[in-house]
Amino acid sequence: MIDGFARLRDTLPVTELVLVDPAAERLELVGGLARRIFARQGHEGTITTTSDLDAGVDGADAVLLQLRVGGQAARERDETWPLECGCVGQETTGAGGLAKALRTVPVVLDIAERVRRTNPDAWIIDFTNPVGIVTRALLRAGHKAVGLCNVAIGFQRKFAALLGVSPAEVHLDHVGLNHLTWETGVRLGGPGGEDVLPRLLAEHGDAVADDLRLPRSVLDRLGVVPSYYLRYFYAHDAVVEELRTKPSRAAEVAAMEKQLLEMYGDSALDEKPALLGKRGGAFYSEAAVDLAAALLGGGGSPHQVVNTYNRGTLPFLPDDAVIEVPAAVGPQGAAPLPVAPVDPLYAGLIANVTAYEDLALEAALRGGRERVFKALLAHPLVGQLEYADGLTDRLLAHNREHLAWA
Repeated sequence: MIDGFARLRDTLPVTELVLVDPAAERLELVGGLARRIFARQGHEGTITTTSDLDAGVDGADAVLLQLRVGGQAARERDETWPLECGCVGQETTGAGGLAKALRTVPVVLDIAERVRRTNPDAWIIDFTNPVGIVTRALLRAGHKAVGLCNVAIGFQRKFAALLGVSPAEVHLDHVGLNHLTWETGVRLGGPGGEDVLPRLLAEHGDAVADDLRLPRSVLDRLGVVPSYYLRYFYAHDAVVEELRTKPSRAAEVAAMEKQLLEMYGDSALDEKPALLGKRGGAFYSEAAVDLAAALLGGGGSPHQVVNTYNRGTLPFLPDDAVIEVPAAVGPQGAAPLPVAPVDPLYAGLIANVTAYEDLALEAALRGGRERVFKALLAHPLVGQLEYADGLTDRLLAHNREHLAWA
């Protein structure tokens, strides 16, 4: 993120960047490297570090939320205990995703209320997973918020490279919910440009399929490009067996973060280390700068893929569902662009997961074992009474310290 702010300072001029973290040691290490990156790239903005949230957001134009309640240890549990019931263990979808939502929503809403008290005009840009549920909680509470994920910009950059064009020329017909999306068109030149998705799949289908870890035949049969997260739905049982036989992603990330923090402590390091590219979140900085610039009225692309209210865009969903689609973005917020009718093959799953997200948000806001159970029962990756009961017990056992009502 820091590297992006430094490189893209013409798009988003930053006078002060405040880093807020309750972990003082990590804050000092990241803050030091951040200042060195700004200095190396000649950025004149100042970087301030603080563990005081209220001081950190005071006077902010935009607040970017990236947090993990319970740290990597909680993620490790989210990826492990669902496997005991034969369900996928993943931190943003299924039972693990629900656990993360229950821990996260109250904390994010508390932060947002403190932002509103300090500076009610500030935009909140949410990267915190599960982005769809968290963004819906923010919007429902009346906050100026937009959710952002890097899946769309990742596809845009990948497709541009395969097609031999600049990323700015590639516009995606991107539709669905956060971590439940499909690219139904790839257009050159803008929203109404030529759809080159058929050519892309014909010429580069193997490369795209390899990235998604799905068979090439799936892309050929569907004629669209599903996000990586659809693998948990389309190949659920195979993924469960795979996850049972290898170290968790959380363990890999924790080891990587430990090594990165050691590197950040090197006073000679003044650029983003290559290892960070393996951590995940590619192109987040470009997406974040673009979105913040557009919301603050100083630039940025007029059309961006974001998470915001449906407002009739997908007619089979409630207006207050949060969807992930291209939107017109400006100082007034994000307004979804028109979307072509969605094939029932995708619309049915979108509607199902939206219903789950409704129940998940109620559980996060109001608590209670029965609300957790109903959310799990509604999730298409669970959907059986025995599984939902067993997963509810495990979820509560592993998360009591983070749930005020448990």
